[in-house]
Amino acid sequence: MRVAIAEDSLLLRDGLVRLLTSAGMDVVAQCRSADELLVRVRTDPPDVVVVDIRLPPTHTDEGMRAALQIRAQQPGVGVLVLSQYLELGLATQLLGESANGAGYLLKDRISDVDEFVAAVRRVGTGGSAVDPEIVSTVLRRQRRDDPLQRLTPREREVLALMVAGSSNQGIADALTITLRAAEKYVSSIFGKLGVPAGPADSRRVLAVLQVLRS
Repeated sequence: MRVAIAEDSLLLRDGLVRLLTSAGMDVVAQCRSADELLVRVRTDPPDVVVVDIRLPPTHTDEGMRAALQIRAQQPGVGVLVLSQYLELGLATQLLGESANGAGYLLKDRISDVDEFVAAVRRVGTGGSAVDPEIVSTVLRRQRRDDPLQRLTPREREVLALMVAGSSNQGIADALTITLRAAEKYVSSIFGKLGVPAGPADSRRVLAVLQVLRS
């Protein structure tokens, strides 16, 4: 998998390069700014871009704007945005229309190397990666007409794991339940959220969008 990284912190950028290279990925571009990233992506598109949400010169939202531009102009390139703090509005802006080939993670997740590498691979192959804190934040909100309010406490735990990218077996392992029980919880969640029948991966993406739209 070919990866482009946009991060102005030399220490973190080098760390990401070493981490992803050790996982067998080919880091084809190391960028310090959004403009540099856009040029590199246009001239030699990677499979996935890992980009800090705040880049020079203003360190506000240059990385996010670059991510949105890549999503719009080169939909075949996966985009994984990293942020120091949870900014739900920006996450929704990135993922709200389609979660395919897109992800939003807090930088703290990088310390869980296996999960982070799995998220990069998932986004690079057209899947999604949503930080668990987004799910927790959404679920803490109370809306009378919100379908998420129909979920039981256990279903909320399952939803958080599912949206974060866990497979049914991963959910079963994390919650110490049987695979059959995990499958039943997932099926119940799809039903309560009104996710239509279809391929399992597509239904999970729709569940992500349902959470964000809530």
